[in-house]
Amino acid sequence: MITFIIGLVILFGGAALYGKFCEKVFGPDDRKTPAYTKQDGVDYVPMREWKNSLINLLNIAGTGPILGPIQGILFGPIAFITIPIGNIIGGAMHDYFSGMICLRDGGSQMPETIRKYSNKGVYGVYQVFCSLLLLLVGAVFIYTPGDIAATQVFGFDGSATSVSTWVIYGAIFVYYLIATVFPIDKIIGRIYPIFGAILLFSALGVFVGLFVKGYPLVELWDNWSWTLPGDGGVLSYSDYFNANHFIPIFFITVACGILSGFHSTQTAIISRTMKSEKQGRMTFYNMMVLEGFIAMVWAAGAMGVYNLGLQTADASLATATIGVVCKNILGPVGGIIALLGVIVLPITSGDTALRSLRLAISESFHIDQTSKAKRMGLAAVIFALVAVILVFAKMNANGFNILWRYFAWSNQTLSLFAFLAISVWMFENGKAKFAWMPLIPGAWYAFVTITYIANAKIGFNIPWTGAYIIGVCAAAVYVGVIIWYANKRRALKRKM
Repeated sequence: MITFIIGLVILFGGAALYGKFCEKVFGPDDRKTPAYTKQDGVDYVPMREWKNSLINLLNIAGTGPILGPIQGILFGPIAFITIPIGNIIGGAMHDYFSGMICLRDGGSQMPETIRKYSNKGVYGVYQVFCSLLLLLVGAVFIYTPGDIAATQVFGFDGSATSVSTWVIYGAIFVYYLIATVFPIDKIIGRIYPIFGAILLFSALGVFVGLFVKGYPLVELWDNWSWTLPGDGGVLSYSDYFNANHFIPIFFITVACGILSGFHSTQTAIISRTMKSEKQGRMTFYNMMVLEGFIAMVWAAGAMGVYNLGLQTADASLATATIGVVCKNILGPVGGIIALLGVIVLPITSGDTALRSLRLAISESFHIDQTSKAKRMGLAAVIFALVAVILVFAKMNANGFNILWRYFAWSNQTLSLFAFLAISVWMFENGKAKFAWMPLIPGAWYAFVTITYIANAKIGFNIPWTGAYIIGVCAAAVYVGVIIWYANKRRALKRKM
């Protein structure tokens, strides 16, 4: 338990220091925000800081900070240290600057931000990549909450042939459609406080339960193994660590608790509803830190039930592990409420993922969104594509595994575009000496994502040695090209 507590101290202590530093580097001021200068009653709507913060938290926190850490903790207690460090210098910094740059640039969505701070080639790749990711997010975040609700709340079998499965999917679909099309303050702004209360009960309930129940956790400095009750044998985290290539697999698996490229598409939405730039640290940076806390809690909960022998330590059983943790810690009734909190997370990410896709497409192709008919028409096309992906994932035996792997990899890869934009923005705004802030995590994730896809069976299936070499070269090229391009743009800007 000591390693877990140290990790929490790193998370919150580091966030207080580095979050303040990020704010100082950006320099928020008292200028009018897009919520006022472009107020339209649909997407540009002034909302209170607490509501923006809560909406952003629910937008960014899907099943990633739950399912990811449940699988990632199999690598051992090192997860309790890598999650908070990565969250502070990578994920929270990424979210803060992405959101603040969009806010400063008039509430632009990320595709337009990438267009402004890169070139047509990069923008084109980003636009296609981002659209595909948001479609995958929409499908994944119908599939996972739907199956958890079907199997662990209502007691159905959750099979593809069960009518109940598709009824639950349909109900989530209808909610997504409403949240995608209607004004943000009328739907999301009103229902999210309820969702937020359920989420807080879930996360805090499990957190307190870890101490009340005295869950056994392996320490970083001990032998990374645990003797299971009865004749269960020994659970060796070190064996899993050594056999499964911690780098890059851990960082792809844990995903959202450390860094998520998807988040930049969500902070862009909130940039249109903020009353002041000075609310950015709480709304963007601190909410990502809270997602890191959620990831830490679920990593600890999973390790606890693994060590108690209540659940087999198997990454493929991550969804079932959620139910075991909730019901063991909070009892039958509290467990169901906690499960509802877990279901809320992906639903509140999926709705705004599709909303941000609608906004991005409409902004890129100049489709007027003040008309309800045009919003519905664009949403219909988006939802048809999501439905096709969902049916494929559910009807094929290995469909969801394929969907999840591409989702996890593309989610991390998308962050590289945001780090590029942040770096160029810094060079153009007299902050080049701070460009190390996005370039360090950007270089790391260039290495991680390229190494992973080079080796993965869903990628190029190259042996690990070759994949690592390719990853190192890709990271070096990534940093070198950004610095060259940013300096070139800065020089041209000075001549104008």
